[in-house]
Amino acid sequence: MEAREQIVRLGRPVRFERGERLLREGEYGSHVFLLLSGWYKVLARTKDDREALLAVRAGGDLVGELACFDAQPRVATVVAAVTGSAKLIGRQQFLDFLASYEESARAVMCAVAGKLRWATRRRQDFGSCPVETRVARVLQELARAYGQPCATGVSIGVSLTQPELAELVGASEPSVHRVLRSLRQQGIIETGYRRVLVRDVPELSRIAATDADTAHRVVPADTNHRIAARTIAPTQPTARVV
Repeated sequence: MEAREQIVRLGRPVRFERGERLLREGEYGSHVFLLLSGWYKVLARTKDDREALLAVRAGGDLVGELACFDAQPRVATVVAAVTGSAKLIGRQQFLDFLASYEESARAVMCAVAGKLRWATRRRQDFGSCPVETRVARVLQELARAYGQPCATGVSIGVSLTQPELAELVGASEPSVHRVLRSLRQQGIIETGYRRVLVRDVPELSRIAATDADTAHRVVPADTNHRIAARTIAPTQPTARVV
């Protein structure tokens, strides 16, 4: 609890409007952001010079820590999807904090490991899994990291369009649309405007070819990036449909 209270005192509060960029790919900078509220998109340039969605982040997550550790250019761009707030923490202040609080240092290491695992799984899935499996795995991981249990299942509060989901999956938009339609027809999910409700977690897990018992846990395992973030940050994200 002491470490949690200390980290939210670090840095200075900042507020971001929808579309505002926190970090820019390729730029130098060593500060980090502790996200307090809102949803954020992690983007990267592709070979055809467009920005592709790599991941989403929310209140409780850290962004910018890689450049803080190695002083190299930013590897991705982070954009606010809705109005949100964060703490901007300077490099030395952040490193001094980690040196003083072993629990938080371990949490940050787990956060970095979780992000690398996510990236590795995406590369593996793109090359070897059918689109249905890839969609199911991304939905399952979003539900475990950001889902909220409700009476009819698990609501994924992340506001994503179908093109954005297709970017996360690494498939064409029509292919992802067909998979979502099939999942709806089977009663596994419900979809609305930038909203997904997982109604049948075990069946989604079967399609994703992952362990059903693990899929029931809305809070992810300790290799997931958000379990570390929750250890060091008390605030939870404010889910908004945009």
